[in-house]
Amino acid sequence: MEHVLTLVVRVEKNARPAQTDALETAARAVLAILADERSFGEGEWAEAMTSWQDDRIRKIVKRSRGAEWRRAEALPGITVHGRGVGAEEPEAAAAQVRVFPPTPIDVVPAEIANLQVSGTDFVDARELPPVEAGVPVLWVNPELEMSSGKAMAQCGHAAQLAWWALSDEARKEWEAADFALAVRTATSAQWTQLLRSGLPVVQDAGFTEIEPGSRTVIADHPQLRR
Repeated sequence: MEHVLTLVVRVEKNARPAQTDALETAARAVLAILADERSFGEGEWAEAMTSWQDDRIRKIVKRSRGAEWRRAEALPGITVHGRGVGAEEPEAAAAQVRVFPPTPIDVVPAEIANLQVSGTDFVDARELPPVEAGVPVLWVNPELEMSSGKAMAQCGHAAQLAWWALSDEARKEWEAADFALAVRTATSAQWTQLLRSGLPVVQDAGFTEIEPGSRTVIADHPQLRR
């Protein structure tokens, strides 16, 4: 049975996260659950994580606020806080994303299954800072139009592909750095070069918004260029 991993982004009436912060936080949330001790070995989420990773690593992003968010937070999962990248007031509007262990697609808990998925669209209110040297970058395809929710799922895929490609030592280093990463939209020239680099690239299954097989995000982790 196909499993799905659900991410819920907090979107309060007067506190919407910035686009880039939401994308980065979603990717870090996926890495957080992959690295969590409950996700492997004898952990309580291990069986579900294995079933999900053996299939199509499908992800869905929903949004919530107020009481909906509090109900979602009461379920087993991990909440990851963003850094306010792209927000007009970074500290006040940092993204919050909660990731939940995968479930069969038809038995997602009602507290999150009933949340809305449409309308999850954010913008960056200020110019993005330069990416620090050595920080992994998830490069978004400049030729695709995706909602923020769709892009969050795609960045989660890219982070996961990078995680799978890394050595155990590199994974530990990334975890120790709180899964530091940046998300940026590539230029057309950059995208062409990245496609030739051999770095992990996400090809979408085409369930929503874009054509099946579309290449959406490329994960550029320094350890994968060595």
